[in-house]
Amino acid sequence: MEIQQLEYFKTVAEMQHMTQAAEKLNISQPALSKSISNIEHEIGVPLFDRQGRSINLNRYGKLFLQSVDIILKEYEKAKEEIGGLVMPGYGEVAFGFIHTLGMEVVPELMAHVPEKYPNMKFTLTQASSYNLLKGLEEGVIDLCLSQRIESKTIDIEWNELWSEELFVIVPKNHRFANRESIRLEEIKNESFISIKRGNALRQIVDKFFKQAGVTTNITFAGEEMHTVAGFVGAGLGVSLIPDIKGLNEYNVCKIRVSDPICERKIGVSWSGGRYLSPAANQFKNYLVEYFKGK
Repeated sequence: MEIQQLEYFKTVAEMQHMTQAAEKLNISQPALSKSISNIEHEIGVPLFDRQGRSINLNRYGKLFLQSVDIILKEYEKAKEEIGGLVMPGYGEVAFGFIHTLGMEVVPELMAHVPEKYPNMKFTLTQASSYNLLKGLEEGVIDLCLSQRIESKTIDIEWNELWSEELFVIVPKNHRFANRESIRLEEIKNESFISIKRGNALRQIVDKFFKQAGVTTNITFAGEEMHTVAGFVGAGLGVSLIPDIKGLNEYNVCKIRVSDPICERKIGVSWSGGRYLSPAANQFKNYLVEYFKGK
């Protein structure tokens, strides 16, 4: 049974006149009569009492009309809600980002969005790259800011937006504290404070050490970078992280890496094989333009 058939039935039930209902619906009377007969056949009972040319709702028809009214109202409500979600500039975007971007980058970004899209709404998710990937795979996130992430189950599209340098950080009383630059191989014997496995930054850092031919002596793995900075500041080791907001508040010195060049690329990711609403597409394009100007 189709929505159109229910709309036909409602019109006939309200007018209780087949010819007038057909004229209002702009269809032929035989076609309308056939549609009503099909509904009755599918339900298994007559919905109208027919006496000559006049038709009247019977008790089955009145009961069915109550349900049809609810169905059609819910259908219109759903169309309006979905229309509001997908209408460019007026929809809702499920937007995720990695933890480190929540300190400064994303708040500053979101402060500018209302200037461009005052009616756009957002559901924000701050999470690890692994959990952002799950969000994309499950369809609960439209877009996310992160390093490049890959999925075994869906096609992930990624557009690079900017890159940020990674620095070796050491305690302020460390013998390397006054250095302006350093090679990764120089810290191969140091206790190393790392990010936990599963974080995309951990994969990047491991790749740089492998490139330098260094096996790190990991003594602690933290959930996020401020924890890592705290452990380094306490004199428990050294690390390799981006220049996060608030890093200068810790008892650490940051040193530029001369060999190899260490940086991570941040971009916007989305599911290439899943529907992306006009609002999400607009915001994706806005991200590209916003960070191009940075």
